[in-house]
Amino acid sequence: MKTSLKLLWISFLIFSQNILAQIRGTIVDVTNEEPLEYATAAIFSQKDSVLVTGVITSQEGTFIINNISPETYYLEVSFLGYAPEIISNIVITKDNLAHNIGVVGLTLGNQLNEVVIQGERATVIHKIDRQVFDPKKFQNSQGGNAIAMIKNIPSVAVDGLGEISVRGSKGFAILINGKPTQGDASAILAQLPANALQSVELITAPSAKYDPEGKGGIINIITKKGATNGMFTQMNLRGAFPSIQGYDAQEAALRYGVDATLNKRTDHWNISAGASYQRNDKTGRREGDVFIINQAENKQTFLPSDGERSFDDISYNGRFNVDFTPNKSDSYSVGFYAGKHTVDRLADIDYYDNNAVTPIGSEDRIYTFQYFNHNLRTRKGDFALGSFDYSHVFSNESKFSASLLYEYTFLGGPTVNENLGSIDRSVLYQQEYNTNDNPLKGYRASIDYQWKPFSLGVLETGYQYRDLDHTGEFVYERDGVLVPEFSSDISLQRTLHSGYAQLTGTKGKWDYAGGTRLEAMNRKYSEDLKTAAPKETYTLDFVKLFPSASIQYALSEDSDIKTAYSKRVERTTTLKMNSFAEREHSEVFEQGDNQLKPEFIDLLELGYVKKFDGKTTLNATAYYRHVNNVINRVNTLAYQANGAVLDSILNRVYSNVGKSNALGLEIGAQLQPINNWSTYLGANVYSYAIDGLFTFEHRDGITRDYVVATEATIFSMNLNATYSFWENASLQFTFNYLSQTNTAQGEDSEFYTPNLALKKSFLQGKLNAVVQWQNMDMGLLKSNEQRITTFKPGEFYTTTNYRYEVDMVSLNLSYTFNNNKNKSKFIKSEFGEKEF
Repeated sequence: MKTSLKLLWISFLIFSQNILAQIRGTIVDVTNEEPLEYATAAIFSQKDSVLVTGVITSQEGTFIINNISPETYYLEVSFLGYAPEIISNIVITKDNLAHNIGVVGLTLGNQLNEVVIQGERATVIHKIDRQVFDPKKFQNSQGGNAIAMIKNIPSVAVDGLGEISVRGSKGFAILINGKPTQGDASAILAQLPANALQSVELITAPSAKYDPEGKGGIINIITKKGATNGMFTQMNLRGAFPSIQGYDAQEAALRYGVDATLNKRTDHWNISAGASYQRNDKTGRREGDVFIINQAENKQTFLPSDGERSFDDISYNGRFNVDFTPNKSDSYSVGFYAGKHTVDRLADIDYYDNNAVTPIGSEDRIYTFQYFNHNLRTRKGDFALGSFDYSHVFSNESKFSASLLYEYTFLGGPTVNENLGSIDRSVLYQQEYNTNDNPLKGYRASIDYQWKPFSLGVLETGYQYRDLDHTGEFVYERDGVLVPEFSSDISLQRTLHSGYAQLTGTKGKWDYAGGTRLEAMNRKYSEDLKTAAPKETYTLDFVKLFPSASIQYALSEDSDIKTAYSKRVERTTTLKMNSFAEREHSEVFEQGDNQLKPEFIDLLELGYVKKFDGKTTLNATAYYRHVNNVINRVNTLAYQANGAVLDSILNRVYSNVGKSNALGLEIGAQLQPINNWSTYLGANVYSYAIDGLFTFEHRDGITRDYVVATEATIFSMNLNATYSFWENASLQFTFNYLSQTNTAQGEDSEFYTPNLALKKSFLQGKLNAVVQWQNMDMGLLKSNEQRITTFKPGEFYTTTNYRYEVDMVSLNLSYTFNNNKNKSKFIKSEFGEKEF
């Protein structure tokens, strides 16, 4: 009995020692002191170099290794793309069971220039669940906005209308410094200066700790940060030379901007302030043909047109943020952000004298008409928001955090549509005016807890509450008289409760992460037509699981293979649910579906990363995406109140059209054939198919069925080649290409933009000047031009060619007043910009 008790006591002592013995530390990028998430820390026995165990770092770059027996070890710290570091002679004894190695800095493992001590930073770093891109490697984006930068990422393509897609999907989520937003992706990125970006993370199969929104995944924008105390001040100026081609625009395009950031950091305080004013006008032309068949009345309409299509884009904002860290365990953050954004889209279109209505199959004209259409649409997005964040780190490295965010946004703006005399434009045939007062209020509250230590890795749990209240008054007037059939009050209310659990860990050569998110959504949409019709309300509720998992295996020190799965959702917006027609321009009504269902997406991918030497890295990812309840914009015939077909107008309707599948391969290569020349090439090829049935019901009972069945292979490519003349001057050529793309009812032509940038640094790097030549064309190419075609045999055919400004030359100047790194960080719009 005594022997048994003694053995039990010895076992208990050994067990206790294993529980208490630990090694901890933090891993950062040595050049900018940024924490490296998902870096590997592995413990080896000093005497025989046998691997004992290993872990991966948290988002803050920290790691903790538990259950270590007293012995002498060495620690190997590594991360793909960086040179590994080894810390030797880590002695664990009974008197020293806790060992903190402090901060370990890793250096990108590339060759140095033989003459100048200058390392070539990697364009992209691959992690278990994301790719991290360095904005400084894309000189053509400097002085512009975030869109100019992310369009160079292999998975991303931007079309002629400025719409962004990730692996062919226009639905993706945006994070700002890891914080979720519910704003429209293009609108958010258009307001964020490229100069403010520290890195851009592409997360194509997100884990359960993220909101499940975004069928193409997540783009996380990291703003510039630093780690040194002191003052940081930076100012950026941008100005464009006069347009080379005018496109017969009424007014010349203006492009200029200024943004400034001021940041003061001490041991306990971090105070940031910033302001920005940007004007990004764009001129262009719109050339179109519309052919409409009216079977009921045996007539067909030909409607060719040509005219100006230009944009005046103005935004300005102010930002303020305070971080307070009273000790190593607690941190507080308060942020405010307010701004205005206005886009005026002008379309002055001539409808020629060969516009005609004839019997079907005949050239005998029933009548001929010509007119001039003036269409001006103003879209506003004025907002004010505030946030509060708190976090506490416990002695065992566990972490509690809480966050609150509130936003008020005003959205909307008028559209004026006038049909005038073709020769004498003082003649007014018809005037239409529609506008909306569309305020939005949004709330978000969340709590999160990271459990450390945990035997299998890091366990993250959390709960989130979101509330969206979006109302709108839509007014439609014709010749100064209210048209009640097209005027309404609408309201969209959405409440979401969600909780998640996520486990992340490493064992030997394996890294893994898995979890699930449970979400309950309540959606209430109501619309009240300004007629005697009763108010109608539509609800949609669901409770769903959104699981995710990712696994990575190290084939060798220089190569990894990984696979991942994520279930996602793409939610509806008021724009796509407002079922009352809005006159977009002379040829088009646009309306939504008041019973629109959200899209549900399954993402699956398999990737491989290989680093051949310090200059060459290759990655390839095969992926599959399946979408149910695909939301697509479908063209239909437009009808009058009596059921008659409108001869010269089509109806664009947002609706669920069925399902879609995308199967693709994405390839990225980072090359440096010589010391002064580096190239990054990304390509994406995928097969995209849509299969479904769209049924359009007119309010007067007219029903039309539209079969949606299309399949095509689509290709995109982004090339970024840089030649360095010496240590402070370089020339960069970029080329962005998108092949012909299929849509639910037609196709979009290929679209491409070549760009050239010359960069020179002065005053020991404090002043940087970049001369940009964007959309290079010289009258020889068809840069920045795209044709969009839709059709339904027997009903309509429409094709429009959009030609936007080419050969744009600008100068960007950036001056940093001191050498301290920037630690500023600002909150971004959570809800409102979704509708912009």
